[in-house]
Amino acid sequence: MIVLAPYDPAWPSQFSAARDEILSACDGLVTEVHHIGSTSIPGIAAKPIVDMMPVVRRFEDGAACGGGLRKLGYEYRGENGIAGRHYFVRGDPRSHQAHIYAADHREVERHLLFRDYLRTHPDERAAYEHLKRDLAEQFTHDVQAYAGAKTPFCDRIVGLARAAARARS
Repeated sequence: MIVLAPYDPAWPSQFSAARDEILSACDGLVTEVHHIGSTSIPGIAAKPIVDMMPVVRRFEDGAACGGGLRKLGYEYRGENGIAGRHYFVRGDPRSHQAHIYAADHREVERHLLFRDYLRTHPDERAAYEHLKRDLAEQFTHDVQAYAGAKTPFCDRIVGLARAAARARS
């Protein structure tokens, strides 16, 4: 079921604690961990699940993190529909998600562009929240349809972020 919660100022500290645990559990395989998704965008309503993106040098390194992450309570879900991703979830109800990618995977840049653009563009951030609320009502029990319906908006934001980055260069 899709339930959006108002922005919680505790989300960044929850991310920081989980990041530190992941870095320790993955024993040098993870080069950095980014806070992504709506919980990483101040002021926006979100499913109360802290999304993280640990980055590894090689795809295989993500699988090697599995043992350490399982000790932290994460469950491995494979690529879960996105080639080149190692997907881990924690909590019941789910409280954390880790999307592990190799540094050269296109999703790394895409997630960061999207997050950073919404952090600095309040009108687009408000439009995204409005869209999410409408879609959560429409697709209350269909997470895949909810996510799919957000894709055109997300693609547009990533395009705007890329154009802005080119203009600065």
